Amino acid sequence: SKTISKCYVQVTGMTCASCVANIERNLRREDGIHSILVALMAGKAEVRYNPAVIHPAAIAELIRELGFGATVMENCGEGDGILELVVRGMTCASCVHKIESTLMKTKGVLYCSVALATNKAHIKYDPEAIGPRDVIQVIKDLGFTTSLVKKDRSASHLDHKQEIRQWKRSFVVSLVFCIPVMGLMIYMMVMDSQLSDAHAHHNMSSEKMEALHSSMVLEYQLLPGLSVMNFLSFLFCVPVQVFGGWHFYIQASRALRHNTANMDVLVVLATSIAFLYSLIILLVAMAERAKVNPVTFFDTPPMLFVFISLGRWLEHVAKGKTSEALARLISLQATEATIVTLGPDNVLLSEEQVDVELVQRGDIVKVVPGGKFPVDGRVIEGHSMVDESLITGEAMPVTKKPGSTVIAGSINQNGSLLISATHVGADTTLSQIVKLVEEAQTSKAPIQQFADKLSGYFVPFIVAVSVVTLFAWIIIGFVDFEIVEKYFLGYNKSISAAEVIIRFAFQASITVLCIACPCSLGLA
Repeated sequence: SKTISKCYVQVTGMTCASCVANIERNLRREDGIHSILVALMAGKAEVRYNPAVIHPAAIAELIRELGFGATVMENCGEGDGILELVVRGMTCASCVHKIESTLMKTKGVLYCSVALATNKAHIKYDPEAIGPRDVIQVIKDLGFTTSLVKKDRSASHLDHKQEIRQWKRSFVVSLVFCIPVMGLMIYMMVMDSQLSDAHAHHNMSSEKMEALHSSMVLEYQLLPGLSVMNFLSFLFCVPVQVFGGWHFYIQASRALRHNTANMDVLVVLATSIAFLYSLIILLVAMAERAKVNPVTFFDTPPMLFVFISLGRWLEHVAKGKTSEALARLISLQATEATIVTLGPDNVLLSEEQVDVELVQRGDIVKVVPGGKFPVDGRVIEGHSMVDESLITGEAMPVTKKPGSTVIAGSINQNGSLLISATHVGADTTLSQIVKLVEEAQTSKAPIQQFADKLSGYFVPFIVAVSVVTLFAWIIIGFVDFEIVEKYFLGYNKSISAAEVIIRFAFQASITVLCIACPCSLGLA
């Protein structure tokens, strides 16, 4: 008997089904080539040949002569079918051994492992020699019940609804509390500039005086050291820190547990330090009944959270759009197929309904009018019009007669067809398209990888810089106090010099952290 080998050739430059037909037709004529099967979306040809007559490199050359790019693929493991089964009725290790040894003796099974604890069997097989139904039959004959591991066809992992909701909520919360804080800040700024004007000119109109008094209301101390302005800012800041920042905290803690620093860590660090520092400063001011209101950073966290949660929300909305398209594609796949057994002269002997995953290459599948094609195949018998618009975009139905190729997911219109399955499971055109879209979504753009890498260095770098700032100012302060005195606002003689220096140093280092945080927006 002639030995038959199998090789895979990567084919580039195929644009449509006629390219496929062209390659298949021409190569079938060649000596030593047994059969050839070309998958358009995967760009792959599977050739069975007689190694005594022809070798893979020559086959690739033949395809090149037709005007396509062709390279022989080294790893032939690509062609192995993989089957995941749930096996019921196993009681002990000997059952497991019985199933494994029987399957391994079966022709065409390459690898098999059965887990007693989970009742699962993982089987690799050669689709040329054996198919999933045969494997299931072997296990049934041993006296166990078995079924396919149900695949999640709903594509729920592509659903971004929950994230969209969550970021929208955190954006709205932050925004609601951010606006009043912003308003207060701007108001204070305007008033401060008018105050300094007034001090410069000494002569003031009555309206100006009133405006200043209203500004004084915000500076008015409810308790010694606690101004209205700071109290309100604090009230508005707490909900944002808790509700707006909730997801950031979760993400950041996860990142830190794995010893990595990402964007979330920086956001959390900056906002928490700004918040805690402001809170402590306030408490200190109240404890020492300060006359001058301390400078707080309560405005930073809400503003940061607003920007970043808005960004995240938009990002997930965009992702959701692509995923929706993908989910629609997945939903086009048929779930069941009618497999028929033919007698001589194509007489129907029997038919059975099976799961699409159980259709084997070479099976004869019957497709009724209005039905979906479960797999890619070739028509054996029957004439019909087929709507292939989901793949080709061609609105007009295409005529199918014996010998024509059909695409999984397209819809049969008026005649009943018998087709022979050529591509099943993950090899069908539709599965390949879904796979391409999924890969495109999961792979990162080079610039994005670069940004991620940078932010890995960026976070520790910023933290280091702010620590350096802190110590640098403390040293400067103790060496030359005048410099600090010049820049520190609201310095009054009642506080000790050391405390002034430390406060100023803290302000400077927090400012570095908070300003570097929007840089992470730049990264984003």
